[in-house]
Amino acid sequence: MIKQVGIVGAGQMGGGIAQVCAVSGFKVVLHDISADRVEAALHLVGDNLDRQIAKNRIDASLREEALARIHTGLSLGDLADCDLVIEAATEDETLKTKIFKDISPLLKPEALLASNTSSISITRLAAATDRPEKFMGVHFMNPVPVMQLVELIRGIATDDATFEVVQQFAVSLNKTTAIAEDFPAFIVNRILMPMINEAIYTLYEGVGNVEAIDTAMRLGANHPMGPLTLADFIGLDTCLAIMQVLYDGLADSKYRPCPLLVKYVEAGWLGRKTGRGFYDYRREDSPVPTR
Repeated sequence: MIKQVGIVGAGQMGGGIAQVCAVSGFKVVLHDISADRVEAALHLVGDNLDRQIAKNRIDASLREEALARIHTGLSLGDLADCDLVIEAATEDETLKTKIFKDISPLLKPEALLASNTSSISITRLAAATDRPEKFMGVHFMNPVPVMQLVELIRGIATDDATFEVVQQFAVSLNKTTAIAEDFPAFIVNRILMPMINEAIYTLYEGVGNVEAIDTAMRLGANHPMGPLTLADFIGLDTCLAIMQVLYDGLADSKYRPCPLLVKYVEAGWLGRKTGRGFYDYRREDSPVPTR
């Protein structure tokens, strides 16, 4: 039974996962190597809860209760008593593998491990641990407190008991689960990222400018935001990493990352988080297309 959840990585995803777990009554240990990132994550959780209170989605008393359930730690050892540890680090297989190798010996034998990876092989990540049968993918969507879906991915060694406990956990967070097989990028990003990549090719080839492409997909396909706006929100480095996983894993030229996406990432224009991507966000009131 899961009572305490550990989260490795206090970025946007890790903070969001911490929030939904705490609101649902779980004790949380939020870990990061940076104290500043942990503090920023807690501040963001507080702001998110304030917005939910303002919209009458939660009771004001729940804010302090949820925040009181989130404890922080700068050492992986702080996660030793957790029943489930979810890795939510950058989408980099080498980094994730190192985290799992480092943390596995510190956990109690019955503890479950999961990765929030959006594209990387669950079977390969599980092989870096001492408990592949107790390991699986738990892919939350961004922003976690708002998006209802969680993709559940079993590795080749994941046992039935682990899957059942983790699925019950996801449902207890008021999420809807979709079960995906362990193929590159799973379901959502297998479909979404090639669309975003094609939108970037459309820009690269001059078929339309940034505003025309986003307007066309918002009004022509009824998408809530255009694909280039969405790419900036996700992070262009993350988009590129997922496209590279698809391209390498499926060996199909249709997944080749657009050269313009590569160029933006090389320039450090990663989207909202760096202030520039396909839009310039340095004037928050009115983002301006960069092409």
